[in-house]
Amino acid sequence: MNKKIIGRKDHADFPELHLEEIAVKIDTGAYTSSIHCQNIIEEDNLLKCTFLDDEHPNYNHKEFIFAEYNTIIVRSSNGIAEKRYEIKSSIKLFGKVYKISLSLSDRKEMKFPVLIGRKFLNNKFIVDPQLEDLSFNLQQS
Repeated sequence: MNKKIIGRKDHADFPELHLEEIAVKIDTGAYTSSIHCQNIIEEDNLLKCTFLDDEHPNYNHKEFIFAEYNTIIVRSSNGIAEKRYEIKSSIKLFGKVYKISLSLSDRKEMKFPVLIGRKFLNNKFIVDPQLEDLSFNLQQS
């Protein structure tokens, strides 16, 4: 498989979530990928949440409902294990749509609303930390 070079940060679209040009941080230290959301409620075998992004205020307060989701344990860099919900979705990078699993997390204290981890990057990308916005710049040209 031919791996693409990706930088330490970029912008991606999430077609199934109707989110475009969302800032993403590429994090080889993280195993799972996560996306910023709040108001996460599980009821009647459905998972409901609201995706938020300061750069895209029109996404605020738009509720999403998922019938299919998992519960996973994510260990943070400080060693604390946390139970999170995980959804299956899609991400568009370099003009190609890929399947991705995203854990739902309140990332309001973080600089990036989305963190892309090794589980997604493996066998698809090589990370060059000196570069950024390779996919985004390709879309703009």
